[in-house]
Amino acid sequence: MRKSTINLNNQMIFVSGAAGFIGANLISRLLADTTGCTIIGIDNMNDYYDPILKQYRLDCIKTAANNSSSRFIFIEDDISNAMVVKRLFNEYYPSIVINLAAQAGVRYSIINPDTYIKSNLLGFYNILEACRRDDQLLHCVYASSSSVYGGNSKVPFSEDDFVDNPVSLYAATKKSNELLAHSYSKLYNIPCTGLRFFTVYGPAGRPDMAYFSFTEKLLHHNKIQIFNYGNCKRDFTYIDDIIEGVMKIIQSPPEKCIGSDGLPIPPYIIYNIGNSNAENLMDFVHILSKELVTAGILPESFCVEDHMELVPMQPGDVPVTYADTHKLENDFAFKPSTKLRDGLRQFVEWYREYYMSENYKRMLL
Repeated sequence: MRKSTINLNNQMIFVSGAAGFIGANLISRLLADTTGCTIIGIDNMNDYYDPILKQYRLDCIKTAANNSSSRFIFIEDDISNAMVVKRLFNEYYPSIVINLAAQAGVRYSIINPDTYIKSNLLGFYNILEACRRDDQLLHCVYASSSSVYGGNSKVPFSEDDFVDNPVSLYAATKKSNELLAHSYSKLYNIPCTGLRFFTVYGPAGRPDMAYFSFTEKLLHHNKIQIFNYGNCKRDFTYIDDIIEGVMKIIQSPPEKCIGSDGLPIPPYIIYNIGNSNAENLMDFVHILSKELVTAGILPESFCVEDHMELVPMQPGDVPVTYADTHKLENDFAFKPSTKLRDGLRQFVEWYREYYMSENYKRMLL
């Protein structure tokens, strides 16, 4: 078991990607669980997907802040702007830095690579540069991705596996993040922890993810494409499990120590955060459609098979994601455990409330 060495109360915490799916949920949890904190959130609010959804998440954060003794400060700007990052660190000197800002999406990286280099590489470099000059820094935590495992045939994926064969530019940028963080950890003795997230889903999630986009298409009676002719498996991890794991990890930075050569051993570690249960994509579609019917979003007579189109694997995709979480379990006595049906039910109930509400219709006017 790793010891918790950081008391989150009264800390200055910097979170990039504050209006993103994981970022917004993490900030709301920090506001609920801490006292006396200042949480600085930054997000560029880009239009990769509907900015209205990002604003909704920010509104949820503001509600959480109104009920917390900690405070939230939001900056709409871009971490790829080095001067912005430097200014914020010089103003607040955060003790905990959590980098969740990134251009996401495997397929989008094939057609728009510039965005990934700017956000995922340059942006993270700016964060690391600011961290090395921050005398108050206790822990830098950053989002990696299960995509770094590429087409590895050995499953489940372990943090000790070889990850030098990415199959998408997105994966390559995330592997690069890990290399950059390790270098800064070694050179400047910065406690760094990388988090390899596995297919995160839940209420107010990313519209480009399968569970969300399938819901949209089925609602409008459009075809959904099932890649690799249905022979895909994904390790779906519910957002609350992700946040629980992150909360435990940020309080326990890797220990600083000196090696036999008299030089610092990099205070650096990586964790998988996944459900450790690779679900067949066909089973996933059937569970989702049943929950949509139960919630009254789809009619009882709806037949999901009539709306499926089996297609080949897409460039950049992999057939299986599957997390080995023994390291997380051993160090924190924690393992994500939300069942897929339960998580999808939470998403579907949120979807019905959000998209079919009068409030959402007014936002579109």
